[in-house]
Amino acid sequence: MATDEFAFETEIATWLTEHGGYTASSPAHFDPVVGIDTAELFTFIGATQAAQWDRLIMLHGGDAGTAQRAFVQRLTKELDARGTVDVLRRGVVDLGVTIQLAYFRPAHGMTPALVERYDANRPTVTRQLPYEAGSAKAVDIALLMNGLPVATAEVKNPLTGQTVEDAKEQYRADRDPANVTLARRAVVHFALDTEQVAMTTRLAGRSTRFLPFNRGQDGAAGNPANPGGHRTAYLWRSIWARDNWLDLLQRFVHMEKPPKGSKRPTQVIFPRYHQWDAVRALEAAARAEGSGHDYLVQHSAGSGKSNTIGWLAHRLANLHGGDDRPVFDKIVVITDRR
Repeated sequence: MATDEFAFETEIATWLTEHGGYTASSPAHFDPVVGIDTAELFTFIGATQAAQWDRLIMLHGGDAGTAQRAFVQRLTKELDARGTVDVLRRGVVDLGVTIQLAYFRPAHGMTPALVERYDANRPTVTRQLPYEAGSAKAVDIALLMNGLPVATAEVKNPLTGQTVEDAKEQYRADRDPANVTLARRAVVHFALDTEQVAMTTRLAGRSTRFLPFNRGQDGAAGNPANPGGHRTAYLWRSIWARDNWLDLLQRFVHMEKPPKGSKRPTQVIFPRYHQWDAVRALEAAARAEGSGHDYLVQHSAGSGKSNTIGWLAHRLANLHGGDDRPVFDKIVVITDRR
C-alpha cells in the first residue's frame, strides 16, 4: 500500500508495465518543444511501416535524419490543426505517403494482418514528464500512444496530507493552459488520489472545470472500498489497461467542433466512468447473449444520457459475436429527447 505520493506513483506505473500492457518510456526521450516522444514515434513507424518510411527517406533526399526532422515538423502541424485523436485515427500524409500513428482493434478477427498491426501499438507510461522546455516542471504521470501524449495525471496521497483537490489546484494554478503538451497534445487530464478521481479535457487556469470520474458508492458520490487495493485502482487497472484504453481512444472520445464563425474552441467529449461502464456492459451482454433481450440503464439528470445513447448505438451497429458475424442488422433509436 502506497504511503506517500512517490510510492503511489510508483505503484501505478509498475502495475501498468507489469500487468497493463505498457512499457516505461524515458522522460529524456520526450521533446517538450513539439510535445512528442520521438524515440517511441520512430520505433513504432519502423516496426509497422518500414516500406512507407523507406519511401519517405528517398523523397527527402535519402537521408534518414532529414526525413525524421521533416516528418516531425509535418506531424506537429497536423496535430496542431486536427488534434491528437484525429491524427491517431487517420494518420498523416507527408509528400504523398500516408503514415499511420496507431492501429485500432478490428471489429472481427477475420483479417489476421489487422490484428498484428493492432498488437504492434506501443502504449507507454512516463513518470515525471518534462512538459515545458527550459523548465524543471513535470507532470507526475503521462500516458503516450506511439510517442504521442494522450493523458496526464497529477497524483496525490491523503496519507501525506494532500488529496484530489490539491491535484486539481496544481492543474489550475501551476500548469500553463497554453503549453503545447498540455493544451494541444494530451486529450484528458486526471487529478487523483487513493480515494477519488476527477478529469478535465481543457485546462483554463482558474476556470478549469473538473468532472468526477468516480464509480459511485451506494447511489452516492465517491468510490466503494476495494479489498484488493486503493479505491481508485479501477482507473489504471481497467480504464488505462492497454486494450480498454485503445478502445476508448478509438470509439469513445468525440471532437465537437464549433459552428462556423464561432470563436469557441473545439470541445473534447470524454466519457465519464458511468457512461463508459454502461456502454461496455451492454455491449458485452449483447455479444454474449445475442439479440432479443431487454436491458435498463438509469442515468440521473445532466449525466450525459444522449452521449451514452449515441456511443451505444454506434457500437451495437458494429458489434460482432463470437462467430465473427454481426449481432444486429439495424439499430433504431426511439427517443423523446432533442
